[in-house]
Amino acid sequence: MDDRARRAQSLLNDPLIVEAFETLEKDLLDTWKQSGTGDKETRESLWLAMRLLDRLHIHLQSIVETGQMAEKMQQYQL
Repeated sequence: MDDRARRAQSLLNDPLIVEAFETLEKDLLDTWKQSGTGDKETRESLWLAMRLLDRLHIHLQSIVETGQMAEKMQQYQL
């Protein structure tokens, strides 16, 4: 696995980062649940923030998987 993939994996395994993702997701969801029915802008902003948090996690995971695939291809000389 290349350095970039190792660094991404390290971040995904870091307890502080895991806690940050979990806390942010919970806080965003709790705030969304407490928003009023007429507060469309707030709910849309919270939805966007949750999607961005998901995309960040997916991006880091993609870096790891790409590094793993590159390593496999190199092993098999593809």
